[in-house]
Amino acid sequence: NADIARRTGLAPQTVSAVLDDLEAAGLLKRGAARRGGGRGQPATPIYVNPDGAYAVGAEIGWERIEVALTDFAGRVVERQRRSYAYPDAATVFGDLAQMVGAVTAPLSPAALRRLVGVGLATPGGLGDTSSLVAPPAGQAELWAKIDIAAEAARVTGMDVQHVNDGNAACWAEFVAHQSPRPGNFMFLLVDTFVAAGIVAEHRLWQGATGASANLGSMLVADRRGTSRFVHQVASKFALRARLESSRLSLTDALDSPREPEAQFILSEWIQDAAFALAQTSLNTATVIEFEFAVIDAELPQPILGRIIEAVSRKLLDVPTLGRDRPEVRLGHLGRSGAAQGAAELRMYRRHYSRDLADMELN
Repeated sequence: NADIARRTGLAPQTVSAVLDDLEAAGLLKRGAARRGGGRGQPATPIYVNPDGAYAVGAEIGWERIEVALTDFAGRVVERQRRSYAYPDAATVFGDLAQMVGAVTAPLSPAALRRLVGVGLATPGGLGDTSSLVAPPAGQAELWAKIDIAAEAARVTGMDVQHVNDGNAACWAEFVAHQSPRPGNFMFLLVDTFVAAGIVAEHRLWQGATGASANLGSMLVADRRGTSRFVHQVASKFALRARLESSRLSLTDALDSPREPEAQFILSEWIQDAAFALAQTSLNTATVIEFEFAVIDAELPQPILGRIIEAVSRKLLDVPTLGRDRPEVRLGHLGRSGAAQGAAELRMYRRHYSRDLADMELN
């Protein structure tokens, strides 16, 4: 109580009353009193109660659907994932409903009452014929008719908040840091495309429509000086296209180190991707100051390590006008965290945020 009173400037009696209310609501737990040998009341540690609330996060991505259940402490309790070639608008919401039911099935009736809702992460452009991944026949028409959040709410029977997949994955990276968490960093996820997000002044920078920090759509120069979108150079989509032109697959490059042609293509892609990601980092740093850039990917750790090392080298080659070059760090998750981040973001907005909109006060 005394520590919280000092940090908040509130009277100890007020803090005590608030903590009593939070404990009664099941959100906090108290540990055994600790006497330090001095005068006064013994110190009583206070903990977040992991069972105090739950949130469901889901990702409908280009090549997978994933659903995660997180507790009040941000830990993933249950997770399910399925892969596909393209998200079928006719079936993917049925899959979503089934998977949400599966991850919440172990919860008791009392725990279900503490479920704050669903955070749903998707990329922009599902069903869009102008996307780098052309939708199969009929999918453009189906996706054009769907309100994603409304349809997800209908099939799950839960309140749904829709969020960009890059922002959700960035938030998962933010939460994965130990306290005190960094207040300013850029996040890049090398996935089917390049998902991204920015944390600025301890806030997720989402913009008016929730789709800001779409850094994969930034124009950069490739190693030949041609302007390309980052997606076209630094994504798994770009690597797969290079391999398929030589009748090879991602498996040949990622899981078959004895395939020399695939390894040559992989090495060339790493260098090109690193140059694009280095430019993205420096371009972003001219708009928003940040402490470091985080790069993560659903790739084998040795390959991800090569990418980060190459980006760090390329940062020294890209010219700047006196700006310090950001440090590049490895992400904490080693995979897409969009589903996990969507759940954590939903929990944050319900129980932790001080924004008036999240507190439903404006």
